[in-house]
Amino acid sequence: MTRFLNWFNNLYPVWLVTLAVIAFFKPQTMLWFDKPWIFWSLAASMLGMGLTLSIDDFKAIGKMPGSVIFGFTAQYTVMPLIGWGMTKALNMDPGLAVGVILVASCPGGLASNMISYLSRANVALSVTLTVTSTLFAFIFTPAWTVALAGKYVPVDAWALCLSALQLTVAPVVIGVLLRWKMPRTADKIGACGPTIAVIAFILVSGGIVAASADAIAQHFGDLAIAAFVLHVAGFVIGYIIPKVLRYPESISRAVSIEVGMQNGGMAATLARQHFPAMPLAAAAAVFSGVMQNIIGGLAAAWWKRRPPES
Repeated sequence: MTRFLNWFNNLYPVWLVTLAVIAFFKPQTMLWFDKPWIFWSLAASMLGMGLTLSIDDFKAIGKMPGSVIFGFTAQYTVMPLIGWGMTKALNMDPGLAVGVILVASCPGGLASNMISYLSRANVALSVTLTVTSTLFAFIFTPAWTVALAGKYVPVDAWALCLSALQLTVAPVVIGVLLRWKMPRTADKIGACGPTIAVIAFILVSGGIVAASADAIAQHFGDLAIAAFVLHVAGFVIGYIIPKVLRYPESISRAVSIEVGMQNGGMAATLARQHFPAMPLAAAAAVFSGVMQNIIGGLAAAWWKRRPPES
């Protein structure tokens, strides 16, 4: 069973693209997966993340404070500013601009940990950065969205903050507490955590593509370019800066992946909830999820053949 789940999880980009294509050409197949399903499926994936964590995982922060602080800071400065810069340089449609900024302001995604493992990066750092950026998302995601996207559309900072708390912090904390109090039960459920996350975002993407099919068809080129440039820039800058500062190769790879890969599911859910009149905002998050996994997969294939020096 474990081998099957690993096989399924490793083919995540394939399932993601396949369902997105089906939903685009046959929207009726996924229109049922609307707001309530989108919200609770992402919350379930965050709970799965929490169930795989223990108190010892958080102690790892104290063992590598410099790397964690640097990676966290890069996550919440490099990507939002790149996203904002792109909206200006490409003179984007307001809906697309809001979506790109929202994606860029979200924490690291769960898929980054798998990509880090395949890339022979520092997996402990990757997991720590994903957790810390997720736990502080309720502060930084609304703050950056208000600051950078507020000129395009009114942003309810408190509502966005509350949604981020409900989507990320609460499920992760509940998962960690369950693991602490009921470790055997958490082990059994947590083993399916990555698969739950994969299925959740695949369905979220399908639902949003189905609901936004017309808008996607009209702005396909802009969506693809925006997602590609955003994530390539994140990967490249996230790798170069640690190298310039003479961090080890494994840490440079981990930071690159964490900066370059965002929580597209969270961005899509927040866009669907708070910017319903802008279908391009949610569509940008879906394209982000597809593009970052393709780029991450290619990077992993390159790095896997080049083990970092010890």
